[in-house]
Amino acid sequence: MKLTDQEIARASTMRPINQIALKLQIDEDDLRPYGKYVAKLPLKLIEESKMVGKKLILVTAITPTIAGEGKTTASIGLCEGLNKIGVKTAVVLREPSLGPVFGMKGGAAGGGYSQVLPMESINLHFTGDFAAIEKSHNLLAALLDNHIHQGNTLNIDARKIVWKRVMDMNERALRDIVTGLGGAAQGIPRESGFDITAASEVMAALCLAKDLVDLKEKLGNIIVAYTYDNQPVYARELKAQGAMTALLKHTIMPNLVQTIEGNPAIIHGGPFANIAQGSNSIIATRMGLSLADYVVTEAGFASDLGGEKFLDLKCQYGGLKPDLAVIVTTIRALKSHAGVKFEALKEPNAEAVKVGLENLEKHIENIKHFMLCPVVAINKFYTDTDEEIDIVLKRCEALGVKAAISEGWEKGGEGCIDLAKVVKEVAESGKSNFTPLYNFDWPIEQKIETVARKIYGAAEVEYSLKAKQQIRLFNKIGLDKVPICIAKTQYSLSDDPKLINRPKGFTIKIREFDIAAGAGFIIPIAGTIMRMPGLPSKPAAENIDIDADGNITGLF
Repeated sequence: MKLTDQEIARASTMRPINQIALKLQIDEDDLRPYGKYVAKLPLKLIEESKMVGKKLILVTAITPTIAGEGKTTASIGLCEGLNKIGVKTAVVLREPSLGPVFGMKGGAAGGGYSQVLPMESINLHFTGDFAAIEKSHNLLAALLDNHIHQGNTLNIDARKIVWKRVMDMNERALRDIVTGLGGAAQGIPRESGFDITAASEVMAALCLAKDLVDLKEKLGNIIVAYTYDNQPVYARELKAQGAMTALLKHTIMPNLVQTIEGNPAIIHGGPFANIAQGSNSIIATRMGLSLADYVVTEAGFASDLGGEKFLDLKCQYGGLKPDLAVIVTTIRALKSHAGVKFEALKEPNAEAVKVGLENLEKHIENIKHFMLCPVVAINKFYTDTDEEIDIVLKRCEALGVKAAISEGWEKGGEGCIDLAKVVKEVAESGKSNFTPLYNFDWPIEQKIETVARKIYGAAEVEYSLKAKQQIRLFNKIGLDKVPICIAKTQYSLSDDPKLINRPKGFTIKIREFDIAAGAGFIIPIAGTIMRMPGLPSKPAAENIDIDADGNITGLF
């Protein structure tokens, strides 16, 4: 009988966090302990001179399916494998959001024998980073409403407030609400709503900030509303940025934990990839590169979302230059892209694998657009046949792409040694010459159309009247020279989740924009995308329990 992820994690022996820190030559006095197995790391550990010659490995994936790809598990397994072959490696990841933990996806600490520990703590509250971001965000909302109630000297039009509140939970009932009811003493009645904390611009700004001073400036640049004469109102005009940043004094420091095999893992920040940049903080990545020889990091969803945003947005802002990209795929997911129903994915189906390879091929092509060498990791399941795996390996060979099997879930680092050797070979070959897809100073439409055509494979891009009006506003207020962060479905290369595999000839429809002036990007919204998810018919929360001794069960 196979153990669950939680049972495997609980049976593992954790080392005191100071022992993990020693592997990165971090002095114990520099740790900010959160109990015995977690610590915050001060920003002074980031040293530009120590980053020279270090290798940065991006882990991305094919288009997500209901079958799952196991990107975090593969990232942790690769870290274990690299350490097993003698490469000093740290894995740098995002923090889990409680929304998915209690919703459909479950936890985000890896799986099987490729997990980060303490798994329960990481998935539930952790060091309170999400709570602090939530409080900082909602403080700004409170100051905004109070300003209007106390006389509105900034001439804010309450109908043009764009700053909602956030909470770290899937809660569809709060998407659209009315605030200020109950009479004059309760404020001005207006329409508003809640987003999930991972969608907060405060989260995005934290993950793109260089330090506390830079973070404070970014928070001050957040646009919260517009005046009656349509001028933007910034958080700094409400004198909010100082207090907001004060709440994030400890949150800005990355968190050090460990893998099951006792290797260092740095976990920090958690923006979603379908509505934000979808990767951990610049601070955490740069810290990893200052402390380890190799850094393995992942970006949310596939190469068209988290991968593209990591490479175009985060890398340009953070001065990062990845050495290669690992594309995680599974045989089950390839069959799913061929239209095979979930119940039949365990059945051998070589022809379906061949059809589904079109999706993998597009993601390989996407990585090559950035002048990076791709490596394919086949995340192996016990139902995969040798014939099915061989089809993928031979296709990769025909494309001139290195590929290896990843068995991190079942075997930990031992199951990722072959992948680690391939990654090391490619990383040290010097064949990658990372080049972003666009420059920030390109016109907005050119940036959008470049991503849509090259990365999504779209034939055309269409703009609604509202989107066109917003572009004119951005050009007027100086927001045309920032990167784009396209929000769209994660389930398709297009903006239609029903178009699986590798759709062609489709049109990307930009219906409107959101603004993240503080974080430093604008968000073209393609299709319909939710910033506040809802719970599924059978939430994962129903399986989570705790006994009289405080032992939690049901996490996955």
